[in-house]
Amino acid sequence: MTPERVKRIRDVLDKRQPDLTIITDDVHKPHNISAIIRSCDAFAVPEMHVTWSHGDQYKMFRGRAMGSQQFVQVRTHEDLVSKVTDFQQRGYQVVAAQFSDRAIPHTEVDFTQPTAILMGAEKHGVSAAAAELADAHIIVPMEGMVQSLNVSVAAALILSEACRQRRCAGLIGKRTLDDETYQRYFFEWCYPDLAKKCQAKNLPYPAIDEAANFRDPAAFSALYNGR
Repeated sequence: MTPERVKRIRDVLDKRQPDLTIITDDVHKPHNISAIIRSCDAFAVPEMHVTWSHGDQYKMFRGRAMGSQQFVQVRTHEDLVSKVTDFQQRGYQVVAAQFSDRAIPHTEVDFTQPTAILMGAEKHGVSAAAAELADAHIIVPMEGMVQSLNVSVAAALILSEACRQRRCAGLIGKRTLDDETYQRYFFEWCYPDLAKKCQAKNLPYPAIDEAANFRDPAAFSALYNGR
C-alpha cells in the first residue's frame, strides 16, 4: 500500500456523503444497477438501496460497474414502501424520478438536505404506492424528441446536480462519515481481499493506523491463523 494510494483513499472517504443515497424500485437489468453503482461512487454516495420483489438472486455486471462495487455498499430489500417510510422517519426527503403533474425539474430540488433519490424500473417507473409516498417528483428536462432517459443515465444526471449543490455549499470535503463506518471503509478499501477473508471467518478487522499499517500484526496473525 503506497502512501499515494492511502492518501487517495482518505481524500475520497472525506468527501463521502452518507445522507445522500439512491433507492431503485425493481430496476431489474443488472447492467443498469451496475451503472448506477458506478455513478454513486463518482458522485460521493457511499451506499445505495436496491428493492427487489422478484425471487431471482440479484447479480451485477462487474464489467459495467468497473470495480466500483468495492467502494459502494449495496443494500437489498424486498419491501420498497417500508424503506421509503424508514428514510422519511429518519428525516430524509424522498424524491422520485417520475413523470407526473407535480413533477419539477431536478435542478429545483435542494439536495443539500438529507435525500434519498428513488429511481423506477425501466418500463414501468416508480410504483404507484412509492410515488404517492414520495415528498417530490422530479424530471430531467430534455429538449429532444425522446421523452425519457435510460434509468442509469437519469440517475447520473440527478446525482451530478446533487453533488454540484453540495460542493457549492461547502459540504464536499468535510468528513461526515462516523468514525466506525470510516474505519471500516478504510480497511476494506486498503485490504479488500483480507476483509473478505475476515468476513468469511467472522473475525473483526485488525486495527490499522493512519498510514494503513497494522497496529499489532502479530496479534492479528495469531487470531487469524487460530480460526
